[in-house]
Amino acid sequence: MESKKSSNFARSYYVRVCFFVIFLSQITAKQTNKNISNLKFMAENKLNIAADFAPTSAQEWKDKIIADLKGADFDKKLVWRTPEGFNVQPFYRLEDLDGLQTTASAPGQFPYVRGTKHDNDWYVRQNIVVEDAKAANAKALDVLNKGVNSLGFVVTKSQLNAEFVATLLEGIYAEVIELNFITCPGATPILAGLLAEYFTSKNLDVTKLHGSISSDPIDKMLMVGKNFDREAVTTRLMKAMEAKKLLPGYRTIAVHSENLCNAGAYCAQELAYALAWGAEYMTMLTEAGVDACEAAKAIKFNMGVQGNYFMEIAKFRAARMLWAQIAKAFGACDEACKMVVNATTSTFNMTIFDAYVNLLRSQTEAMSAAISGVDSIVVTPFDVTYKDSDEFSERIARNQQLLLAEESHFSKVIDPAAGSYYLENLTSMIADEAWKRFLAIVEDGGFHAQVLAGKVQEDIDATLAKRWKDVSQRKETLLGTNQFPNFTEKTDGKIVKAAAPVAAACGCQEELGCRTITVHRAAEQFEELRLNTEAAAKAPKAFMLTIGNLAMRLARSQFSCNFFSCAGYEVVDNNGFKTVEEGVDAALAAGADIVVLCSSDDEYAEYAPAAYKYLAGRAIFVVAGAPACMEDLKAAGIENYIHVRVNVLDELKKYSAQLIK
Repeated sequence: MESKKSSNFARSYYVRVCFFVIFLSQITAKQTNKNISNLKFMAENKLNIAADFAPTSAQEWKDKIIADLKGADFDKKLVWRTPEGFNVQPFYRLEDLDGLQTTASAPGQFPYVRGTKHDNDWYVRQNIVVEDAKAANAKALDVLNKGVNSLGFVVTKSQLNAEFVATLLEGIYAEVIELNFITCPGATPILAGLLAEYFTSKNLDVTKLHGSISSDPIDKMLMVGKNFDREAVTTRLMKAMEAKKLLPGYRTIAVHSENLCNAGAYCAQELAYALAWGAEYMTMLTEAGVDACEAAKAIKFNMGVQGNYFMEIAKFRAARMLWAQIAKAFGACDEACKMVVNATTSTFNMTIFDAYVNLLRSQTEAMSAAISGVDSIVVTPFDVTYKDSDEFSERIARNQQLLLAEESHFSKVIDPAAGSYYLENLTSMIADEAWKRFLAIVEDGGFHAQVLAGKVQEDIDATLAKRWKDVSQRKETLLGTNQFPNFTEKTDGKIVKAAAPVAAACGCQEELGCRTITVHRAAEQFEELRLNTEAAAKAPKAFMLTIGNLAMRLARSQFSCNFFSCAGYEVVDNNGFKTVEEGVDAALAAGADIVVLCSSDDEYAEYAPAAYKYLAGRAIFVVAGAPACMEDLKAAGIENYIHVRVNVLDELKKYSAQLIK
């Protein structure tokens, strides 16, 4: 009986399912017919979404924004005045592209704003400082098997001989990778001869080999202090041109503006100097009788890339466009007007504390370089601020590029920035600013004359001072250093040495005397303060006396904890106290050196004098904020206030001078 019931139920269920499927198919058929009708209607009426909405003018957009600002000044609130010296609007539209030079060419076409190639492949480069030829060769072979296809060997003049070159390049297939050599300008002819001899012995066609030998006399003036006059620089350039005849596919003259970048230069500032640098070399060579095409084909630019993501993309696009026009003005052919650029991620914004954040910085920098279409990229390992890079940090640096090329497919898209209203305008604006600076340098005697007079060095030092001030006031943020530091992090002896920029010992005996620039980092002053705290017998302790309005006391205690942690102080936060006396007692019981009152502006008039009087000088008393009653509080003897407008570094130095012995 049970089986018969089950059978009847099964048949009934099957029939219901069949009816449901038939019903569903009818609905689907009706829907399909309806969709087809809709498509026919759209095709017949040529549906145009843009035409269905009334156009909105730029002024209407701006009026809406101004209304939402509720009285705040549009220009002060939303227009960004860049360090480069121009204004960036909060939005751009199609009409903002009108008249821009940047949109007038395709990739591979003069003036090469969209790239010098018809693809976006770049060389993944790693530099190796050569102390021992055999060890350097082993390292080179290893990294070539791990994704690198461009090597940069840093060698000294004293090392150069046939045996050294043969050992260094043993097993390296020079015809399938890019080889670069960083050495003394005076060593360029010697090295070129040794390389040509070695390649010929291996039956390689030197016309098909690609690479560079970085002969850059002005860089030696800036970084080492070589006192080269104009004739001395020209002599070295002419020797580099002779060396190029031995290696036609190599670029034997270099511009190393990445050193200016690492010394603190802004984007437009570095670009202007790089262009003036290259133009100076073009002038010297052509005046010495070198053909403009040959001179331009000998120059390779080595530029830095910092963390201003979009600005750096625009910088490289503008660089190609401006250099093409400069080379053309000298009489170079279109092919010779192509700018060849190696981009190196900056050390200026790298930090010792919270060093893994350096990976985020160098990754965005590498992205800027890749998107902008440079020829090769060096990613600086994240740990070079406190020691020599090791196998781990170098592997991560290589993989940062490989991820962009192989997994993110950045190498498959040519100039993805093209057509962006913002980036096209940014490219044009940075080009305009750099061009103004370039013309001023030319009118003032040229780049070499300015270096010899110390004007370039003075300008870079002034920029460094401004950037240090901006960092100290948190106008320029360094995550983990002047904002949101790791409260408990200690160096614990991890600092082995401060890494020096990649350079080669010259070995030449020319007289020194030219003013130099020094490579610095934005975080140095905060790090010095924090390292002094770490070295002290006892780190100062800052105690948050939180009381009153819940939202304000929490916000101000978080601000204050971050503030004092930037100096490596121990901070103690609290949920709140019923009275200021209870808070002061708890602070003293905890051994606090600094008591920070965290409350609302309205309540400070009551709480601050009471807390200050009860504390009675047993610790430093600080008010978090800048209340309207500040003058009254100062009259009562309360002198210390921390808020968003103070110079964080100077304020912390003041407390450290009192507390760290």
